[in-house]
Amino acid sequence: MSDPKKIIDAKNDSDGNVAAVKLEGNKSFTPIEVAVRMAEKGKVDAVPVHPKTGKPHLRSKPDGKKGNNLDSMAED
Repeated sequence: MSDPKKIIDAKNDSDGNVAAVKLEGNKSFTPIEVAVRMAEKGKVDAVPVHPKTGKPHLRSKPDGKKGNNLDSMAED
């Protein structure tokens, strides 16, 4: 199995929620729903979160750096 891909960028929808992420080596953005399923299979270096209410989403793995948080990436 290959190493999980890192998330290198993110973009928000009109409500300010992360809607898509760009994975290392990809030219286009991947919808967040697809990226969540990939993370569940270990193909994306992120943590899938399944809240009891709301839609599943991704979180970057904790490392103490703010710049690689998905919300921070999507603000640019």
